[in-house]
Amino acid sequence: MMTTEELRKTIVETSLKRGGHLASSLGAVEIAYSLAEVFDPMKDRVVWDVGHQAYAWKLLTGRAERFDTLRQLDGIAPFPLPSESAADAAVSGHAGISISVAAGLAAARDRRGGDEHVVAVIGDSAFANGCAFEALNNLKASTRKLIIVLNDNEMSISRPVGAMARMFGRLLSSVGYNRAKSAAESAGHRLGLTFLREAYHRMESRIKGLFLANRLFEQFGVRYVGPVDGHDVAQLIAAFTVAKNDKRSVVVHVVTKKGKGYAPAEADPETWHGISAGGPSAATTNCRGWSEVFGETLSVHARTDERIVALTAGMKTGTGLAGFAKEFPTRFYDVGIAEGHLVAFAAGLAAGGMRPVVAVYSTFLQRAIDQIVHDVAIANLPVVFCVDRAGVVGADGVTHQGLFDYAMLKTVPNLTIVQPCDAVEFDLLLAEALKRKGPTVIRYPRGKVGAPLNVSEDGLSVQVMNATAATQIWATGDQLVKAMEVAERTGAGVVYARSLKPFDRGLLDRQRADGKRIVSLENGCLAGGFGETIGADLRFGWPDEFVPHGPVTALEERYGFTVDAIVSKISERRN
Repeated sequence: MMTTEELRKTIVETSLKRGGHLASSLGAVEIAYSLAEVFDPMKDRVVWDVGHQAYAWKLLTGRAERFDTLRQLDGIAPFPLPSESAADAAVSGHAGISISVAAGLAAARDRRGGDEHVVAVIGDSAFANGCAFEALNNLKASTRKLIIVLNDNEMSISRPVGAMARMFGRLLSSVGYNRAKSAAESAGHRLGLTFLREAYHRMESRIKGLFLANRLFEQFGVRYVGPVDGHDVAQLIAAFTVAKNDKRSVVVHVVTKKGKGYAPAEADPETWHGISAGGPSAATTNCRGWSEVFGETLSVHARTDERIVALTAGMKTGTGLAGFAKEFPTRFYDVGIAEGHLVAFAAGLAAGGMRPVVAVYSTFLQRAIDQIVHDVAIANLPVVFCVDRAGVVGADGVTHQGLFDYAMLKTVPNLTIVQPCDAVEFDLLLAEALKRKGPTVIRYPRGKVGAPLNVSEDGLSVQVMNATAATQIWATGDQLVKAMEVAERTGAGVVYARSLKPFDRGLLDRQRADGKRIVSLENGCLAGGFGETIGADLRFGWPDEFVPHGPVTALEERYGFTVDAIVSKISERRN
């Protein structure tokens, strides 16, 4: 088996070469190593939450020789994937689900009389997700035995926020404790024994880490073990062995350091959480990303409208809101990894007269569909959803491809759905959304924003090229440049669909009446997509399947979504 030093070296070298989730996996090396020592990876079930902690686990369970293919097309997946290895007990791309999934695996084991152990590895921020507490509440009634490893690195993608970080300190506000503390401090002050105060501070920290955590889990019927040094293999093996041999459900509280063993990641774990090939500073272009454009544009509008507030779910930096949070600290809310609460909270803000702007990745917005329908749309509240990473994101793979947001939301009454093609359009569409009396979804992809296309004007759509052409390509915002390239080679016309809901039915009807052939181009799923909505004769997008990980260019080549492939298909149909 690889040593922990070898694991770290491989993880760092591969992540710098291929990109990936570096800091989290470095922090969990000893956890993975010790789990592989104590349990049988191919028999026992280990559910990682979230799977960006699991690079060492992959290396230890038969994938070391192919690990250099991480995040590449047909290579090692960026997250645990059961189809890749029997050692991956579940798909693990979204936070907060490990205890629920593991409890189900344990309950199935109990019913069939199996003897395998089931382990859920969950981070401190994922643990604050509502799903984790729903699972804990049901755990005793569901299964006789589950092992939970709480990886406490005091640092999620962004720092953990909310009451969960404080709940372990409730004892410290109790009357009895504070009377004793006050008496000791008074005595220390009279006698000049200042070390007593320091001793109490140290004891408070210990109480938070030991006594209160113990009480919390005991209330759920789970034995508490810890805290354990998460970088001491001997301690971890001992703790996991205790948990393995106990007949009850056990939580092992493990304290780790995110980025452990790689100085840049230790110093700045948020920047090194997820990196591109070459590292965080590898970019060579001056073009701004869509997330950056969003954050800067929102800040401009917020300077003249004090009702504007921004919200995110543990993704301040990733969604481009770091600058907004710094400039408007009292108008920024990070609710932690709790997307359902995020949207319901935004609904309350809107009902109270604010103009909430929710910044969320497309893949995570899926977790709050009910709140969008029930809490926002029915009341027709002016919440703006800025949906980042809408479309294929490439190497992060099936769990993070943002393909389904439009198809899921297009049937919801009162929602307006738009997609900008450049930064100028983003500004205009955001301004319109902030003035609208109902909810708006602004979707945009991962990646860089190109040069202004000079297509901005009022209306649901813009005829960009060749209105008289027999073939008209209707393109969503980020596909407009590709559509224009196709049009130059085929003589087609191009319509920029500024609004996807409602769409420009009047223009479409006129084109249909003139006998035009309608082609759609969208960075989303074809099943239920924009092309289906407008009844396009030829539709280009992503197929009705889960798109795997790999560079976007490689995925476009595989699925016939390149300019060459589209030109060929249009020409073939024309003939």
